[in-house]
Amino acid sequence: MDRREAMLRELNLYPVWVRRNPVSTEGDAPVAKSALNAVPVEQAVPVEPAARAASVEPVEQVASVEAVEPVEQVTSVEPSFVSHSGTASPLSQDAGNAIEVQAPVVDLFASDFQFAAPGEAADNSLREFQLKNSGGLLGTTDWPELQQKVQGCTECKLRAECTQPVFGTGDPHARWLFVGEAPGAEEDELCEPFVGASGRLLDNMLLAIGLQRSEVYLANVIKCRPLDDRHPHVGEIAACLPYLKRQIGLLQPAVIVALGKTAASALLDTDATIASLRGIVHDYKGIPLVVTYHPAYLLRSPLEKARAWQDLCLAVQTMDGCTG
Repeated sequence: MDRREAMLRELNLYPVWVRRNPVSTEGDAPVAKSALNAVPVEQAVPVEPAARAASVEPVEQVASVEAVEPVEQVTSVEPSFVSHSGTASPLSQDAGNAIEVQAPVVDLFASDFQFAAPGEAADNSLREFQLKNSGGLLGTTDWPELQQKVQGCTECKLRAECTQPVFGTGDPHARWLFVGEAPGAEEDELCEPFVGASGRLLDNMLLAIGLQRSEVYLANVIKCRPLDDRHPHVGEIAACLPYLKRQIGLLQPAVIVALGKTAASALLDTDATIASLRGIVHDYKGIPLVVTYHPAYLLRSPLEKARAWQDLCLAVQTMDGCTG
């Protein structure tokens, strides 16, 4: 037994079948020479002794696959912050802020909620908060009064842990309202929502639909920063949500864009996933509401940026319908 045969047996690739007219190469000269004396393929026998040869049924010939004509390429209008090469657009020199169009992927967006331990949120329930503010107190407050109430709020422990409440920013008469989750460390320091990397990405998203930060209003469900930037508890959301609802009542925006699951769940009173809420124009007390991903999530999951652009297009179409 030669070395080649031993190797083939070790790999369970023996007996060897040879072609009628193999291509001869210098390295395989012995094999090519034996192939010249081989019988036709129809009657081919294994190289090893006939006593160990097993009969093999001929393999059915596979029909060749017809050439497929190339599919006509579909072009689409993309925002200026969409990047195919990974480089940032002129709107931002930060490549992380560029939206990259890629194939859709399975939505793995996890829940934004961390439920409080038993009894932790009992004193911060929405029912108790509303009882404390019965008689339409918030319903009659104007913008300056509402800001004062938020500044002095002690309905949950977040106020004692943060530097200052972040009421919101932008045009108080804006037709666009963008709602996020809660302030982060930079927002808490500067008293402005959506700053830092997520704020720059949001600014680029706004520019893509022809808007600037000064032309919209930005707010959060939670006005005070949760310690360590954790997701807010249910009781904290319940305590702060009436302030946001009063802001909406005073703003009367034409379209609301909920950024992230916390904002969508709070305003729509649902625990549905972002995937199931996207692509639909919801109704918040007569105001169209579109759900999309939070900019901070998009920075962690850049594959979802193309879907966020689709959501913005839906919001623009909705606004056009309101103004048209």
